[in-house]
Amino acid sequence: MKTIKDKQLLVGADFAGFPLKEAVCAHLQKKGWTITDVGVKKDSDPNDTDLMFHRVGLKVGAMISEGEFERALVFCGTGMGIHIAAGKCPGVHAGVVESVPAALRAITGNGVNVLAMGAFYVAPQMGKEIADAFLNHNLGDGYEWWPNFYEFHKLAIDELNEFDYEKFKANGFKVDHLGDYPLELMDKRD
Repeated sequence: MKTIKDKQLLVGADFAGFPLKEAVCAHLQKKGWTITDVGVKKDSDPNDTDLMFHRVGLKVGAMISEGEFERALVFCGTGMGIHIAAGKCPGVHAGVVESVPAALRAITGNGVNVLAMGAFYVAPQMGKEIADAFLNHNLGDGYEWWPNFYEFHKLAIDELNEFDYEKFKANGFKVDHLGDYPLELMDKRD
């Protein structure tokens, strides 16, 4: 698997997301990241229907599902369509963000492994900062002060990875618990 620790990243964009993807990738490459791009490139044929947002999203999602990459960044006009497509693949936890705090929470609280941005809403500088936040953090980072934060959220990820809709339906729409961790909302003490 190509990992974040080794500065290996998968990206994909459709034509609407291409300009933002280019800005973010140039920024990351200057920081030593190796980028594997499976979406629209400078010389892509605009009539290539394999580069529609959902098809790029499915390709990225499959590569995450198959364990080829640990994380990915995806880009389309809104970020919504490409993230929905990627999320159809097992083990993909995709999220759309438009700010650094949202990117931080997506990775630190939800363990997102595919982060989407919309070029219609995210300016290039913001996209660079979002990518840095996503790539420089892990589940639970910054919440060490909050009892059971990591365990609670890791349990959610594990249960989502094990989720089988037919089993869920047969069980009266109740989730099979893999365990439980109490978590109460808390404010960080100064």
